Amino acid sequence: MALSQSLQQKMLQKLSPQQIQLMKLLQVPTANLETRIKEELEENPALELDDESHDENADELKDEFSESGEDEYEDKDGSEDEYDNIDVSEYVSEGDDDVADYKLRDDNYPEEDDKKQLPFKTETSFYELLQDQLGLLKLDEKEQKIAEQIVGSIDEDGYLRRETSAIVDDLAFRQNISATEEEVETIIKMIQRFDPPGVAARDLQECLLLQLQRLKDEGKPVDTAIKAIARYFDEFTKKHYEKIQRGLGLDEDQLKDVMQQIIRLNPKPGGNTGEINKAESYVVPDFFIFNNAGKLELTLNSRNAPELRISEGYRDMLKEYDKGAKKDKRQKEAVLFIKQKIDAAKWFIDAIKQRQHTLLSTMNAIMEHQYEFFLTGDETNLRPMILKDIAEKTNLDISTVSRVANSKFVQTEFGTYRLKFFFSESLTTDSGEEVSTREVKKILSDLIEGESKKRPLSDERLTELLQEKGYNIARRTVAKYREQLNIPVARLRKEL
Repeated sequence: MALSQSLQQKMLQKLSPQQIQLMKLLQVPTANLETRIKEELEENPALELDDESHDENADELKDEFSESGEDEYEDKDGSEDEYDNIDVSEYVSEGDDDVADYKLRDDNYPEEDDKKQLPFKTETSFYELLQDQLGLLKLDEKEQKIAEQIVGSIDEDGYLRRETSAIVDDLAFRQNISATEEEVETIIKMIQRFDPPGVAARDLQECLLLQLQRLKDEGKPVDTAIKAIARYFDEFTKKHYEKIQRGLGLDEDQLKDVMQQIIRLNPKPGGNTGEINKAESYVVPDFFIFNNAGKLELTLNSRNAPELRISEGYRDMLKEYDKGAKKDKRQKEAVLFIKQKIDAAKWFIDAIKQRQHTLLSTMNAIMEHQYEFFLTGDETNLRPMILKDIAEKTNLDISTVSRVANSKFVQTEFGTYRLKFFFSESLTTDSGEEVSTREVKKILSDLIEGESKKRPLSDERLTELLQEKGYNIARRTVAKYREQLNIPVARLRKEL
């Protein structure tokens, strides 16, 4: 095929640097906004925090630029050089390659400043606990290496999920230690006597048996529970209590006692033992909604509305330059730097204000749509609402509403909610009314919560009850909602 050249015209949608900066600021949670602003303040000396209101400064600065005009960069004798008629656009290119770093920086989640670090929870970790107990065993050098390999193979839940043969291979290839499976099993048995009980088990059945054996060694009457787990583990996991009762020849009271002994065991022996430097989790609400005598009032977290302004020092520099009789090359280079930093500061201030406006308009639309819920806190009052509904009310793009909803929280008198919580699909009732699927889930959850645990409601029965309440819903939809609520099937909800 011969090579050829051709001209083509294409229409492409291109985001400006300001739009990119705004989108990234929208994604920043309130908890991280202060750090983001601090980084911008450190990066741009023309930007300052304003303790008082200085809104007029921006207009004054604009007037200074407009009054000075192009003559500002001309010498007294009217001659011009390469620095005359300075155009800021030369330094604020719309091209991708020349966009300044301050406009596209993606440091939305920088590390917290050392002076503002959250308190850390320090404890002995699970692995440190095992290593400490390992030091109490009398092992030779080879056995010590095998034991360390086994402990290193235990996962955070306390299980040894690696096959014995694989551990033998690891020892041979990684540590040049020749060991047999019998030697490894012997060390595993030693480690299984460590605390917490059940550690180094290969599966849940072995984990429960190890814990029951520990209780038996302590003199507890758990022989029947050991038989139940050893012989009828599958029946236990599926809650087929009748089979266990018949197999062990137990009456109802004895079966209850055995099940209680087993239920008290820990299925994840390593799960609650020690944490390494895990910071406490805090949610900083972006909005506050108050009920003032039946009228809802929406306010933005003050941390979302910092007072920023252009540096007075940089303004004075421009004034001094304008008053100067002789403007040499060095002065003109300086004014170019000043204009670039001032432009960047104005962009950032505008982006912060636009962020505030977008957040408030989006949250106000959500509040108006879900007014009854914010008055009562009753989830059954939630109306169907999708991103498109809010986008149409606010005249914003759906992607913008999505950015706000996915990362922001609102505090009400009924609790703190992620904005995404208020979005749900609709379901049509028998009367033709559209209701939120979250309302249906709430009623479904209430039905299951109020059921008899000896005879839990099946999905078919739940479907019938919902249909009796007027909700036109299929059994498969009930099963889907139940799974979304992390509620098991009726058989697994059964209790003695």
